[in-house]
Amino acid sequence: MNRQWYYIAIALFGMINGLFNQALLPTAYVFVKILAPALLFGSVPLTLMFSSLMVATGTIILGGIPAALYERFVGAKDDSTETSLWIWLAGTGVLTIPAIGNFIQVGL
Repeated sequence: MNRQWYYIAIALFGMINGLFNQALLPTAYVFVKILAPALLFGSVPLTLMFSSLMVATGTIILGGIPAALYERFVGAKDDSTETSLWIWLAGTGVLTIPAIGNFIQVGL
């Protein structure tokens, strides 16, 4: 399988979690309102989009930690191995489980 398909699937899981996770999005929204109120000019839609972006980025980062630990353990020097990409994909998939129900309900 080509490497870009792994990255596309990982980004898709991050996007689904960022847009449809009802537990993390309000928490990220509160952090954005407190930590960067002037950054987004007080616009609620921009704040919600930035909050979704924060959750999606966090999903991709947290999903990649087990893959990075695996690469460190096996001593991979150059690019990610196919096994580490599968671990990264599985990690983001597990983190996206709470948002899958909302994603299916919306019908995208």
